[in-house]
Amino acid sequence: MPKEEAMESLVLSGVALDEDQARVAIKNVPDKPGIAGFIFTKLGEANINVDMIIQSSAEEGKNDISFTVEEEELKETKKIMEKIKQELKGSDVSYNSDVTRVSLVGGGMQSHPGVAGRTFACLGREGINIEMISTSEIRISCIIKKKEGKRAVRVIHKEFELELNKEK
Repeated sequence: MPKEEAMESLVLSGVALDEDQARVAIKNVPDKPGIAGFIFTKLGEANINVDMIIQSSAEEGKNDISFTVEEEELKETKKIMEKIKQELKGSDVSYNSDVTRVSLVGGGMQSHPGVAGRTFACLGREGINIEMISTSEIRISCIIKKKEGKRAVRVIHKEFELELNKEK
């Protein structure tokens, strides 16, 4: 079996699309211990499930933290984040419900170089901009514009020669 074919058959099991997502970003939070814990504890106390979390590198003692929640939880998330914004003076919060999460799923991706690069490159060739990226040993997730979700699934399926479910 050719190397690429062997890698894909062992590594990739499918592509998942979750259109019930919203992205939240809090900017200019103090870069000090306990801030992320404070933010996510408040959200947890409200039973808001947070999925992808991305924290930027600190610059001038400040960080930006972005995360996703289910779109149906965005209204409550906004209430909590506006209170947090006031407590963390100087912070700004933005919200975007026009996003979707596309995830490439499969065991052992981390031990097979190039899967992430191929995923990002195939989306880029199609003009699909990635707003957030999160990876683990078994998943690569990208937050993109909602209108691009189904097309992104098709593009990734084609890139990795996966069977495409005709229902999508």
